[in-house]
Amino acid sequence: MTSRMTAQDASYYYLETSNTPMHIGSLAILEPPDGGVHYDRVLELVEQRLAEVPRYRQKVREVAFGLSRPVWIDDRDFDITYHVRRSAVPRPGTDDQLHDLVARLISRPLDRTRPLWEMYVVEGLAGDRCAVFTKSHSALVDAEQSLEIGQVLFDRDAIPREVPEELWMPEQEPSESALLVGALAELVARPGEGVAAVRSAVGNLASTLTETVDAVSRIARTAAQSAPESPLNASISRSRRFAVVESDLEPYRKIRSRYGCTVNDVVLAVIAGALRYWLLSRGEPLTEATVVRSMVPMSVYVRDAGGEGTDGTTTVHPQGEVSSFLVDLPVGEPNAVVRLSHIAHAGEAYARERRRVAAQSMIRLSGFAPATMHAVGVRVASGFSQRVFNLMITNAPGPQYPLYLGGARLLGMYPVSPLLKNQALSVALTSYDGKIYYGLNADRDAMPDVHVLTSLLHESLEELSDASR
Repeated sequence: MTSRMTAQDASYYYLETSNTPMHIGSLAILEPPDGGVHYDRVLELVEQRLAEVPRYRQKVREVAFGLSRPVWIDDRDFDITYHVRRSAVPRPGTDDQLHDLVARLISRPLDRTRPLWEMYVVEGLAGDRCAVFTKSHSALVDAEQSLEIGQVLFDRDAIPREVPEELWMPEQEPSESALLVGALAELVARPGEGVAAVRSAVGNLASTLTETVDAVSRIARTAAQSAPESPLNASISRSRRFAVVESDLEPYRKIRSRYGCTVNDVVLAVIAGALRYWLLSRGEPLTEATVVRSMVPMSVYVRDAGGEGTDGTTTVHPQGEVSSFLVDLPVGEPNAVVRLSHIAHAGEAYARERRRVAAQSMIRLSGFAPATMHAVGVRVASGFSQRVFNLMITNAPGPQYPLYLGGARLLGMYPVSPLLKNQALSVALTSYDGKIYYGLNADRDAMPDVHVLTSLLHESLEELSDASR
């Protein structure tokens, strides 16, 4: 079905440059069942579930002269084998080889003449494991009209859920003249839409996400000042590095209980500690007042009782929202507990001023929702000038029980957030089945030492744990 992009979708579509592709990604590590994970099986599963994410069979058509926002149209030449691809690392493939492959894949912009997503089934990993790497354009996933495809692929049981068969019949693609006539009709009916479209076309994009951002007053006050200078901010290239960290969730919970804060506070304190020692390893001068300002689009689960189920019990539908705030990570503070205290107090101040997201901004969560929530977090963060923060950190809690993709157990899921203009690093993390998984996306030239940061994340958690005993 043809539909015009929302103003938000269009802003992310136009925000992309060759050096800053605006796709979000996820790297799933799978433990194959007997018989392994076959490319053909993944291809079949994706094809069955596409009906639940119909926009993944649509492409973007721009309107001549930029008279209106682009439209989503059915891709009559949709070829699922183009989007779901087979890849491999030399057996027995190492994690470093896999991460190098992911770095190359996230460096490449998506083909704008096709639906804006790709999936790679990566074979050859040591231990008979398999990986599935997915990337979807930020304009594609809005958590209302379109979910991230990973949210519909994973099941709670090893036996995939049955989905009704669907006969997809693409609509006729509109002609250039039809798109132009539609745009002119909108200009007559709503002239303000035309002004906004022209501004977008010439690259003078304004933030359009204010209705979905919490704590606007707090952000506005903090954003009045530019972010401090940092090696995290530099001109970036087209090439990336990708690194990961896996950690047990239990130490974060123990620290949370010890100090009466939140797991998100502990996560930010761990990152602050790692950044402190990374800056010191680079010989950067630090004082007690030195901070790294982070934009933190934080995903929150909200339990909301639904209707009565067929068995007479009350069904509970988890819902989600994304709230954002700017937080100064106190990297100049040498004491790990004091760093946590500063961050926790900032979080409390934010919570007092937090406004609820409107009901229409909620999303019914099912499957593996963090990928969708990361996408929404990136959309929120990119609505602000990158001059007001040094680093984007997205955090989306996941289910604490095993999930399966086509019978293969999900061992771990590493999220990948895009780099924004002049930002050399983005940090994304997801909790799942008792662990926390960090994905670090870094510019290849500006951050050749990103792997130093991965080891420092472990050391920072140990430091905070030791101090908490």
